[in-house]
Amino acid sequence: MNRILQKMSITINDKVYLKNPESSVLGKKIISGSIDLIDELGVEDFTFRKLAIRINSTEASIYRYFENKHYLLVYLIHWYWGWMEYRLVFRMMNISDPKARLIICINLLTSEVSQDSDFAQIDEVKLNRIVISESSKVFLNKGVDEDNKVGLFKPYKIIVQRVSEIILEVNPKFKYPHMLVSTVIEGAHHQRFFAAHLPNLTDIVKGEDAVTSFYQEMLFKTIK
Repeated sequence: MNRILQKMSITINDKVYLKNPESSVLGKKIISGSIDLIDELGVEDFTFRKLAIRINSTEASIYRYFENKHYLLVYLIHWYWGWMEYRLVFRMMNISDPKARLIICINLLTSEVSQDSDFAQIDEVKLNRIVISESSKVFLNKGVDEDNKVGLFKPYKIIVQRVSEIILEVNPKFKYPHMLVSTVIEGAHHQRFFAAHLPNLTDIVKGEDAVTSFYQEMLFKTIK
């Protein structure tokens, strides 16, 4: 846990984009506009043509930054997990007790998010909704092995690895830390989605964040 982020910026694998959107005003508009539009329409109905209209640009200009909407979505998910790592590291600084650090991790990875003033150009609330509803689509496809070879899922893997290491501090004999962490993350996403759209598939407890409470209880009972 001594790998501390040195500055408040999120580094994105350059295999994701053709031109770094952080390098220009238009690139930043592409990112913020795509978050708005994917949150509004879903990735299936999202197109570069619609995005161009939304940001008052052209399709050709967007294609200079991203090969297709798959890689634009990968960029957004990549950024999100980089941001989550930044938050995890920041929150756990100077906290030595592994159980306390594990609680911080579970809270951050399963709770609803709020706006982060450190990254004003990104709407993290909308991006979180996109991650919940769309993130599995970046790897549940035929190109997953090739994307994995060039490191497009590294930020997500780093998150899982970080939390797995803390689990092994709490219980060095636990055999399935990576499986447990990825199950918690993906399960929490499903439960947030169910709560918003299919409430009969989850349990909503008045006055309580039932998703976070459930996964915190499940994790600690599993690793004890």
